[in-house]
Amino acid sequence: MTETSRKMPPGTAEADLAFLRRIVEGGPGRGQVPMGVLFLAGGLLYGFQCLFHLGQAAGIIRISGLASLIFVVSVTLAMLAVVAWAVRYDRKSGQKSNVGPTASRAMNGVFSATGAANLAIIIVFGLGAVRDSDFAIWLYYPAIVFAFQAIAWFVAWTLKRKPWMGLVAVGHWTTTVALGLLVRDPVAYTWVATAALFLLFALPGWIILREARAAQAAA
Repeated sequence: MTETSRKMPPGTAEADLAFLRRIVEGGPGRGQVPMGVLFLAGGLLYGFQCLFHLGQAAGIIRISGLASLIFVVSVTLAMLAVVAWAVRYDRKSGQKSNVGPTASRAMNGVFSATGAANLAIIIVFGLGAVRDSDFAIWLYYPAIVFAFQAIAWFVAWTLKRKPWMGLVAVGHWTTTVALGLLVRDPVAYTWVATAALFLLFALPGWIILREARAAQAAA
């Protein structure tokens, strides 16, 4: 035993190891909290927006075009507020997608990449729909979003090997096909989108958030 080690207070080695572990892992569950909140909020907000449009189609909800626009814009603003909170949470906790266990870093990276790809797809389908004056072209955009999510969740399942992640990946793939076939049937299309938003976005978001909170509580 060296002179330095004899002078170390009891428990110092264990404390140092715990500190190094926190550096490597980025804190228990913290990196998954924003992801869970974003999925949960996005699924609930846009899921209820779809229900709103279904109510309009069925004649249950009858409001002016301006009021309808205000509602849709409010949903988008609410989602942007959640995104801003997630960014602030990351900065406040010092947690970024490039820290933590390899599997978590890879999963965060995949979902971030799909989000960036969505921006390009918005431009492509948005401009195409305006140019051709065909709203059905725009309806292919959500189908592509679900396709990207299917890829991301399949990667997540490959890394984590959690059965529910595999089921979510299959659900996104199935939704992609269904939406692609229903672009000319707006009501059926919206029903499928509504179910998918609640089951494939909100529910997984709640699971991720619950697991992250449990990991934090156990730390």
